Amino acid sequence: MELQHRLSDDEAWAAFEARNRAFDGRVVGAVLTTGIYCKPSCPARRPRRENVVFHPDAASARAAGFRACLRCKPDEVGRDRIAVARAVALLEAAADPIGLEALAESVGYAPHHFHRLFKRATGVTPAAYVRGLKATRAAQALAGDDSVTSAIYEAGYSAPSRFYETANARLGMTPSAWKRGGAGVTIRWTVAETSLGPLLIAATDKGLCRVAFDEDRFALARRFPAAEIVEGGAALAELAARVVREVESPGRDHDLPIDVRGTAFQEAVWQALRAIPPGESRSYAQIAATAGKARAVRAVGTACGANPVAVLVPCHRALRADGGIGGYAYGLDRKRALLKREAAGD
Repeated sequence: MELQHRLSDDEAWAAFEARNRAFDGRVVGAVLTTGIYCKPSCPARRPRRENVVFHPDAASARAAGFRACLRCKPDEVGRDRIAVARAVALLEAAADPIGLEALAESVGYAPHHFHRLFKRATGVTPAAYVRGLKATRAAQALAGDDSVTSAIYEAGYSAPSRFYETANARLGMTPSAWKRGGAGVTIRWTVAETSLGPLLIAATDKGLCRVAFDEDRFALARRFPAAEIVEGGAALAELAARVVREVESPGRDHDLPIDVRGTAFQEAVWQALRAIPPGESRSYAQIAATAGKARAVRAVGTACGANPVAVLVPCHRALRADGGIGGYAYGLDRKRALLKREAAGD
């Protein structure tokens, strides 16, 4: 597990000023004039900077004689994360579906409150998380099972019709096409010039499925060996122009359609990355916590590496806990350039 460095006072104050929820659980601010400590996301009015001291956790603040804020309840942060982690483990291990009420009761929360808590921590609702698990299992089973129907049942669907209701939206193609490596799916492609180098841009009729520096149609064909690979087209030209603008001025176009898929955890990581505001960054450990698996720091790095749409899912915003640049599939110079452009607001 990646160890997080202790925040400096300046870093902690910046987190409090921004009410940055990603730092909840990493630091608490104790107010000398009131004797109360809060988590960074506390909605209460901010005290004067000179009246605040920082502690790495609630236990340290209590030992120093401070008491917990009744509004933001900083003592519950650790309990909340443990509850979400337990719920995720239950969902992943369950042979049969677990309803929201039963799931919330199993971790000691009211259903409505836990629904909000789970979505805030993972980026998806419990029901959506289960759908992701089912679709991922179905895709894995379809890749190696001779029978589409048995693969669907193996994934946990009650009937084939339940899978087909969501298969196209989830997988981007029919189950049979998935099994045959994308047969029957048309992917249009182009290579656009950008200030950071040539960029492969490819899309199905549902959205962008591959955006990658230094790749060509042959790399695309290896990724989708059974799909029909077709060059260009007017619809793709418009999308490509928007993608190039996103490279030159990252973080500005949030409506680009994408057609990508991964495991439930990968998709949670990608959603967490897209939720990071332009000009900001998060550590791999913070992203793992947001994705609902605080210990899966290495897996976050793997999910970033598996990201099929560079820049649009901004894995360049993931840094090491010590602030180091970390890795990037398309080179650290490009990562630095993207971060610099976002910070400048260009």
